[in-house]
Amino acid sequence: MTKIWNSSERFDRSAAQWDENPRRRALAEHVAKAIMESVTPESSMRAMEFGCGTGLVTLALAPYLKSIAAIDTSEEMLSVLQKKIETLDIRNVQPILADLVHDTLSPVPSESIDFMCSSMTLHHIADTCALLEKLCGLLRPGGTLAMADLDREDGFFHDDGTEEVHHGFERPALQAMLEGAGFRNVAFRTVCEVKKNNRAGREAVYPIFLVTAIKA
Repeated sequence: MTKIWNSSERFDRSAAQWDENPRRRALAEHVAKAIMESVTPESSMRAMEFGCGTGLVTLALAPYLKSIAAIDTSEEMLSVLQKKIETLDIRNVQPILADLVHDTLSPVPSESIDFMCSSMTLHHIADTCALLEKLCGLLRPGGTLAMADLDREDGFFHDDGTEEVHHGFERPALQAMLEGAGFRNVAFRTVCEVKKNNRAGREAVYPIFLVTAIKA
């Protein structure tokens, strides 16, 4: 079977039930907390989350920001987020259907971004360096990037073996990619550990890191 990178169709099918997974909600809470501790969002900041999904992290950060663009390639994920925005009468979150790497779908905001984040998105992107360069170009000088993702793992974290993903990242290698893309002051911290029975039938522990960096 052909493997697919970043399948929007798969995420579209999962959108309606996405928030029902307690492990997923708990991870988003850990990530949002770590971001707020590491970055200290401010009410003057224009922000962006790429790969926002249903907005679990976006909506946790939004009250502390001037605005946040919530970007994803899945129309159905953004539809779930839009319903939350309408129900909660949130005024500073803008869902955008966009593919940052390929510059397809809707354009991203044209103004410089002060703060950019993601949670468990980077390992779904085939060309890591191309994405990091794109993100650096969207940030203002001195702007902050904060990304949560998997440490290098055994290849069985994902339940769907047909989807092509990076099996986490070695921290020194990712730091080198960030610095090559134009970032400095790269720092890592462990956010939490995901414990699960993987598709190999083994109980395993998967550490999740948060990496922060400043645009030079």
